[in-house]
Amino acid sequence: MSEAFHAGFACLVGRPNAGKSTLTNALVGQKVAITSSKPQTTRHTVRGILTTEHAQLVLVDTPGLHKPRTLLGQRLNDVVRETLLDVDVIGFCLPADQRIGPGDTFIARELAEIRQGRRRPVVAIATKSDRVDKDRLAEHLVAIDGLGDWDDIVPCSATRGDQVDTVAEVLMSHLPVSPQLYPSDVHTDEPDAVMIAELVREAALEGVRDELPHSLAVVVEEITPREGRPADKPLLDVRVNVFVERSSQKAIIIGRGGSRLREVGTNARTAIEELLGQRVYLDLHVKIAKDWQRDPNQLSKLGF
Repeated sequence: MSEAFHAGFACLVGRPNAGKSTLTNALVGQKVAITSSKPQTTRHTVRGILTTEHAQLVLVDTPGLHKPRTLLGQRLNDVVRETLLDVDVIGFCLPADQRIGPGDTFIARELAEIRQGRRRPVVAIATKSDRVDKDRLAEHLVAIDGLGDWDDIVPCSATRGDQVDTVAEVLMSHLPVSPQLYPSDVHTDEPDAVMIAELVREAALEGVRDELPHSLAVVVEEITPREGRPADKPLLDVRVNVFVERSSQKAIIIGRGGSRLREVGTNARTAIEELLGQRVYLDLHVKIAKDWQRDPNQLSKLGF
């Protein structure tokens, strides 16, 4: 490894639904973080790893910083703040199709304090550039410039691939000289069970009411190889519990005659088989954990 090799950690921050997970996946080149049209999808940090000839960028995707209304919300904000203190560079995502608001100003103030105390470089990233015309994008970039003192400002579209390589190059330019941290063929350090739970939650979030994402938690109970299968046709049995807070929410997830749950299972199984590279039998169960977002004991049991 030459002395010119750079490696380190980058954290993408922004208010909920700013495009952080989509950008993480685009930078890495494969799905390592779940995405959804619903805000506040990400529950814990997910590391995506991008390796080039000259650098390795370890991306830490965080929940969106927001004004917490529950104990879960407070814990998610704590996760973000702890992560910001441990990384080498911060990417601040500000979606181009939304005006800069109080949430962005709140995050900008927090980042200004971190820059002063820890001297962490901050790159402002204008995400979702494909959703606006050139004049609106230019206006957005001027507003971002006025929001704080940034080391760089880069517009990009993760869904269309515009300037994603530029975002990677700019973030990597702020990494320290370091040996490679992960093997070149590793794209995430998340355990399979965590990735499976996230894929089930992503499938369950699609097409449901707005209030449900905050009430949905997924726990993988068991992953076991099916006995008696031919060596060239292995099958994994995956047992997963989906937790909601109320019986009305359970009915939404299951759907009429179980139709919704079958759809969730089919979509999740396809994604899990792609992740693991083998056939899977997915056994889904929907359970009620009353008011788990406000109960410290239940939060701990569910991994928060």
